[in-house]
Amino acid sequence: MINEIYLRRKNKLILSDGKGTSPQKNHIASILLNIENLGYTLSKNVIEQLYTYNEEQLNELYLVLVKGIKKLIGADRRYNPMYPNFPNQVMEASDSELFINAIIHYWSEGSLLPEYALEERLPLFDLTNTKVIELGSITDFDSIFTNLLSSKTSISETDNNDIVWFFSNLKERVESILPKEIPLKENMALVSKLLITNKLNTDSIFNYVKTATDVLRLATSLSEGDVSLSTNSKFKSFKRSERRLLLSLLENCNNIEEDMKRYKNRWIRLGERLHPTEFKKYTNVKAAFTKLRNNEYISTFNGTVADSLKNNNVNYALSLLSKRPGEFTRKLDHLIRLHDNPNVIVNEFKNVSDKVESTILLQVREHFLNRNNAKEKRAFFPKGNVAKLYVIDNELTTIDERICRAIISICENSLVGQYKKKEYLGKVYLDDSFRNYLVPFSQRSASKSLKTVVRGSKINIEESTKTIRSFIYWKEERHDRTDIDLSAIMYDENWNYLEHVSYTNLRSSKYQSYHSGDITSAPNGASEFIDLDLESVRKYGGRYIVLSINSFTGQTFKELPECFMGWMDRENPNSGEIYEPKTIENRMDVTSESEVCIPMILDLHDNKVIWTDIALKSNPNFYNNVEGNKIGMVLMGKALTTLVKPNLYDLIELNIKARGEKCDNIEEADTVFSLNKGITPYDHDIIVSQYL
Repeated sequence: MINEIYLRRKNKLILSDGKGTSPQKNHIASILLNIENLGYTLSKNVIEQLYTYNEEQLNELYLVLVKGIKKLIGADRRYNPMYPNFPNQVMEASDSELFINAIIHYWSEGSLLPEYALEERLPLFDLTNTKVIELGSITDFDSIFTNLLSSKTSISETDNNDIVWFFSNLKERVESILPKEIPLKENMALVSKLLITNKLNTDSIFNYVKTATDVLRLATSLSEGDVSLSTNSKFKSFKRSERRLLLSLLENCNNIEEDMKRYKNRWIRLGERLHPTEFKKYTNVKAAFTKLRNNEYISTFNGTVADSLKNNNVNYALSLLSKRPGEFTRKLDHLIRLHDNPNVIVNEFKNVSDKVESTILLQVREHFLNRNNAKEKRAFFPKGNVAKLYVIDNELTTIDERICRAIISICENSLVGQYKKKEYLGKVYLDDSFRNYLVPFSQRSASKSLKTVVRGSKINIEESTKTIRSFIYWKEERHDRTDIDLSAIMYDENWNYLEHVSYTNLRSSKYQSYHSGDITSAPNGASEFIDLDLESVRKYGGRYIVLSINSFTGQTFKELPECFMGWMDRENPNSGEIYEPKTIENRMDVTSESEVCIPMILDLHDNKVIWTDIALKSNPNFYNNVEGNKIGMVLMGKALTTLVKPNLYDLIELNIKARGEKCDNIEEADTVFSLNKGITPYDHDIIVSQYL
């Protein structure tokens, strides 16, 4: 399992010394040949280590390695689209043949498929980039988890699951990976829970838990609830030892009454599980619960600030907020618009900026860099475990550009000051492509994928790519027919609808785009493919293509035993297999509690894939096909393609300014940031722990 995680996260393996007496070169060559067919190869260091392995060890490694790679890219499943000789078969079929096949399939409730002989396919002509598997170490493997626990931003469910595995299976190494501080409260709750449930030393929990809300998160985590606290969770019946620990932690916190009032109803429900009156001590806790239950008045900071702003007493609100720099910075835009003299706000911000978290400063900097850019809509992702997108009208009045520039300058100076305290980087090479990737501020709802990408990031489409082949695979629960549909909708540069390819329209001759056939049941697994000829779409004015996955039969993706999607870059789509592992660019599990997913948007003007990974409870206008959702799709498409968020290039450049020297020659660099060498945009554990 260590190597399964290590391979998935870092393309590395941990290999012990072998027991062989002489190199098994033929066996090693066979391993290389087989994994190259999957798009992978082994580094020189790995091969040298394998020279020490005997035949039995090589066979054992091969089975583990191939299984892991196939699982990563989805090659462990069989892909049987309705038209097995796709795409030519769909191109050449008559309208009546496609219609009759579909009707028979629908009438049989998905049990009957047309029978066609599988034709011999040409070998793959495309040139592909091979991924190199490197030799790793236990120390490097452990550092992944120290980095994740040191993150200042929320991590993904996949990250959480890997941390859970580490605590459960490598208990003897847990203490060595624990950082002194856990900045993210959700990580704090997870780690504290794992220390408790795995019966490890819990002393460090008292260092990590600092507020009443921290205790609430821990109780929620122990109850398998939503530790982001964006939704209500049901509390379990705690053991007496757990109750005593939670009450002790709460008693040690300051200002618990004010903090508990923020989540009053949840605390009342939690109190019913903790029974604080059963214990003689915990006097502060018992007093706080009494006030909450009896609706006694509790003064709160946020309430006082809100009242001051409501009554236009901005100066008093400012005096309060200055004592809490983070809250002050989050309200900066609002305060500037309210105050008669915005310079007062700017000067006060300068005084407190060095006490503001770097993550907040980065987002405020980006906000004011683009503050006055005219946009009819504003888009944002609310906190939570489902990737929702909210789009609202942009009603913000403009702010003097001099004020904006002053705030940007303050943010940058404070960030450089914070980054100077980190380790010196030496000469740094920074690839310009990092401008396309966004800073991973919130990954809690990110889907598990071959390459972990932040929503809104833009992935280059190779110039040699002629066709993007997207795919979906799913399997249904027994006796629960499940119909998942893959669709592609094309728009021009102004988001005017042009065409779509879906179960209602299997082909577009004008845009040379084809669907592999609508399958409506998947007891043994089913797959659909869409080929998009990029040049044909461009030729007729197309710019954006929105990929959409719909649950036609109404199940949420989380209810399915298996569901994933991805895409391939194809130069010669009629060569090679329909599902060709070598050409896979990315693959993601579709597991959200939703019925609709928009995984990506193609921008053919910039020749990029915009990674969106958006999940919706149902279609925007409650239709289960793309024809009924044109307005909703356009609204989301515009929002997702114009997102303004801090990018990795700017983040790393600020780090270089603070603690390094930029160089143009990658060979001379001590620290490298690029797509394929050194630290890549996909190394989120390193970025969130060492560069934020």
